[in-house]
Amino acid sequence: MAQARFIVSGRVQGVGFRAATRAQALRLTLRGIARNLADGNVEVLAIGEAAALDALEAWLRHGPSLARVDRVIRGEIESSASLPWRGFTTG
Repeated sequence: MAQARFIVSGRVQGVGFRAATRAQALRLTLRGIARNLADGNVEVLAIGEAAALDALEAWLRHGPSLARVDRVIRGEIESSASLPWRGFTTG
């Protein structure tokens, strides 16, 4: 299993970004979480097949139709991150 942490910046809060990310992640059979950050970004933590994570990253670069993504930064998930055992949630 591969894992990744994405920080998505731009107009990504208040436009259905987390719900759309959840739907896309479930289509890709990933588990994880998408949550708003206080700085206006969205953090996405995801675990699954490497190809599915790459596909999620490509999708995050444009997001849902109302979003305007300026930047996506991909990194590692910190070992202290709390992830769901099943499915994909929004926080």
